[in-house]
Amino acid sequence: MSSSIQDTIEDYLEALKTFPKVFEKGDVTKGSVVRVKEGEVLVNVGGRAEGVISGRELSLNGKREKLAIGEELLVYVSNPENDKGQMELSIRKTGEARKWERLDKAIDDGETLDVKVIEANNGGVIVTIEEIDENFRGFIPTSQLSNSRIYPLSGFDDKKQAARELQKKLAGLINEKIEAKVIEINKKKNRVILSEKLVDAEMGLESREETLKQCQVGDVLDGEVTGIAPFGLFVNAKGLEGLVHLSEISWDKVDNPADFYKVGDEVKVKIIGIEDDGRRIAYSIKQLQPDPWNNIIKKYKVGQIVKGKITKIVAYGAFVRIDDEVNGLIHISELSDGLVTDPGKFVEIDKVYDLEIISISKSERHLGLSLKRVAKKKDGKKVLKEESAEELRSLEGAV
Repeated sequence: MSSSIQDTIEDYLEALKTFPKVFEKGDVTKGSVVRVKEGEVLVNVGGRAEGVISGRELSLNGKREKLAIGEELLVYVSNPENDKGQMELSIRKTGEARKWERLDKAIDDGETLDVKVIEANNGGVIVTIEEIDENFRGFIPTSQLSNSRIYPLSGFDDKKQAARELQKKLAGLINEKIEAKVIEINKKKNRVILSEKLVDAEMGLESREETLKQCQVGDVLDGEVTGIAPFGLFVNAKGLEGLVHLSEISWDKVDNPADFYKVGDEVKVKIIGIEDDGRRIAYSIKQLQPDPWNNIIKKYKVGQIVKGKITKIVAYGAFVRIDDEVNGLIHISELSDGLVTDPGKFVEIDKVYDLEIISISKSERHLGLSLKRVAKKKDGKKVLKEESAEELRSLEGAV
C-alpha cells in the first residue's frame, strides 16, 4: 500500500472521530456541562446538537443536582430529538447506571467497600453495598470469605458436622459489616460478586502479583496450609492462595481433609489451574507423589489371598485397607452366599480378614475383594481334610 493511500485512510479515520454521535432512547452516556440556568442545563454529549436537562430530570434520588460549567456527568437519553431539534436528557433516570459505573470504578481502582451481611445460604452470604445504595445487593461466596472466619483450625470430624457448623458460622455473620472488593459484575443478570479474601491478601499483594508473573500451570511451589474446608485445603504459596480440592490431596480416597493435614503444615503444591486473571488458583499435592497403583498392578493379582482390615461399612458392602497401602471394596454380594441385608453382621470395623482379589482396575482405581470365596476354599479344604482322615481310619481298620 502506497504512503499516500495510507495517509488518506488515516485522515478519514481521524475525521470519523469528529462526526457527531448517534443516540437512541435509553442510551446512557457521559457529557460535559456547557451552560447552566434556572431549571435547565445544556450538556455536550458529542451529538448533532447539545442535550438539555430540565425540570425534575435534574434531580437524583429526590435531590436536585448542583452542576457547574465544564463538569462531567452521566446522562440518560430520554428523547434523541424533540420538536426543537434538541436531545432531551435526564439525570434522574441514571440512578441504576451510576451504581454500575461506581462498581466498575471500584474494580478498576481496586477499591475496598464496606458491605453488610443480610442473608446466608449454602454458598455464602448476601450483602448490601450501602456505599452504592442501601438496597443494592451483592454476594460473597464461602470460598471468598476469610478462612479464619468460617473454618476451624483443626478442620471437621466429618462432612455432616462440616455442613452443620458451616451453616452456623454463616448465619452468625448476619448484620456484620465486612470489608470486601468487587471481583465480578454482570449487569444483565444483576449480579455482583465480592471477596473478603482479596482484602486480607492486600498486605501480600505485591508478593502475589510477582508470583503470578513468574508462575504457570505445571510449576511446583512451597506453600502453607491456611484453611481446611469440607471440600479441600486452602494453601498459600508465595502470596498466591489457592485450593487443593479433595480429589487432589492424595491418591487415597479423601473424605475429610483434616485427616491428612492441619493449618500451618508446610506442603509442596503443583499449579494445575489459573483462572480469572489469577483470582482462582487450583493446586495439587497428589500429583507430586508417586502413584501407588503403579506398584499395586505389579504386586497384586486376581485370585491372590490377602489380609485386609475393614475401615468402613456401607449399605452396599465394606471398604478394606490392604497392607496399609491400598483400599479395596467387598461388595455386598461377595460377603456371603446367603442373602445379605446388613453388611455389619458379616464384618467388623478394624477387624482383619483373609480376602480374595477378584478384580483390579488401574483406570478406575478399583480393587474388588471377596470374603465368601475364601470361606468356600477354607470349607473345601476342611472337607477334604476330614475325608482324608476318614479314609485313613478305614484303611487302618481293614488292616
